[in-house]
Amino acid sequence: MPTDLPLPPTAPRGPHTNPQEGGQVALLDRPETDQPWITLVWNDPVNLMSYVTWVFQTHFGYSRAKAEKLMMDVHAEGRAVVSTGTREKMEADTEAMHGYGLWATFQQDT
Repeated sequence: MPTDLPLPPTAPRGPHTNPQEGGQVALLDRPETDQPWITLVWNDPVNLMSYVTWVFQTHFGYSRAKAEKLMMDVHAEGRAVVSTGTREKMEADTEAMHGYGLWATFQQDT
């Protein structure tokens, strides 16, 4: 059976080829992947400020001063960005904050 026969016009082509452009690589529309993601901790009526400070020190390894500043941002502004990085890391940080009983979400930084 010959293997050098041309493909029929309806045969699937690679995901990066465009037959109308002579088989050149076509660019795909993809969202920006280099934008960092953030984890937000939100104010809640349950947790003590000292506990929130302790969580930030324990989980993120922040100094007491940085942890207290972030805690005060949560308290005064209603939320604070506590970490930045890849989506996977922010998902993990958000889940960890939930494990400590804090309200947290993650989103792509704008």
